[in-house]
Amino acid sequence: MNIKEARELFISELKNLYSAEESQTILSYIFIDAFKIPKLTIISQPQLELDVKQGEKINSLLSDLKKGIPIQHLLGIAHFYGMMLKITPDVLIPRQETEELADWIIKEHAGQKLKILDVCTGSGCIALALKKHLPHCNITAIDVSEKALKVAKQNAEDLNLEVHFKKMNALNLVEEMQDETFDIIVSNPPYIPSADKDSVQRNVYMYEPHLALFVPDETPLVFYDAIARYAKKLKPVSLYFEINEDLGDDLSELLCNMAFSDLTIKNDLNDKNRMLKCRHF
Repeated sequence: MNIKEARELFISELKNLYSAEESQTILSYIFIDAFKIPKLTIISQPQLELDVKQGEKINSLLSDLKKGIPIQHLLGIAHFYGMMLKITPDVLIPRQETEELADWIIKEHAGQKLKILDVCTGSGCIALALKKHLPHCNITAIDVSEKALKVAKQNAEDLNLEVHFKKMNALNLVEEMQDETFDIIVSNPPYIPSADKDSVQRNVYMYEPHLALFVPDETPLVFYDAIARYAKKLKPVSLYFEINEDLGDDLSELLCNMAFSDLTIKNDLNDKNRMLKCRHF
């Protein structure tokens, strides 16, 4: 099997789960991360023959991919903002939209020395990207999951980045963080109402932690509300959120009613309302 044949095989076998472009991206992860084949070689040498072990690995991974298991779980790694992170089923797989949120903060605060809190950190992807590109900032990251924090701490160690991790329920910030102050709070909290679980991709629903995905139908903004109530005590403070595209107006109303201002909703690369920023003075 050569590179071209492997590409055609993936597109054909995964067509019920992924687009042709997505299948090729998955295969690129395998070539680059598992086989250490340079990207330029993948593009310029489609006739390059894979060895026997690589061919066996391709077929094994393909079998698991057809079950819906994410490639990041199969390889144990994911790419985020130029970093390679350890990933397990205990954390959300970092996504492009979250990279855009981190990029927004990094570009607006380059060179500054700030205290930043990352709420619901998961793999630590946001906190670590911020620390890497805003090295003068002091960054604290919290999560309720011990298993997620273990992954995040390992990523920080692997990347030699100093982030202060704490086990904490985001819904208890007012009580548990009352003696702390921050200039920025960022969060990609759970924001999918349980009633919408059928709209979630099957592989996401089956293999990613529901604790980090879903919120009660009757209180879909519960995490944003808890974070905002804490942030009101920290004036001045800026909030940056990843948001549910369908709840942007409701969240805006909630924040305005709590006296937050300078509110901006930003679309992601897919033109969906996905990020929100506001201030409290």
